[in-house]
Amino acid sequence: MSRMQNTLTKNQLKYLRGLCHHLQPVVMIADKGLSENVLQAIHETLADHELIKIKLRTERSQRTELITAIEAATTAQMVQKIGQVACFYLKHPEEPKLALPSG
Repeated sequence: MSRMQNTLTKNQLKYLRGLCHHLQPVVMIADKGLSENVLQAIHETLADHELIKIKLRTERSQRTELITAIEAATTAQMVQKIGQVACFYLKHPEEPKLALPSG
């Protein structure tokens, strides 16, 4: 899936940010960074939930790099980042679980 197909509208981002508020982090990235096991966990939870929250327990300077790496590795789009927490969305290709508002 190309990056362009995964672009969300402002209205959809606002809706997803509202849903993120109540989520608990399902994956935590710490000192060891983005390992294969962590990436596998992210892929699995995105497939199961479409919208996930990830705790980034790293230095502030590393968080942007981690977010970019997660987006590149999963084709998920970051919905929101607040402090050490980032939310990502990836629509399930066959069975979407979240109904996003149009436009």
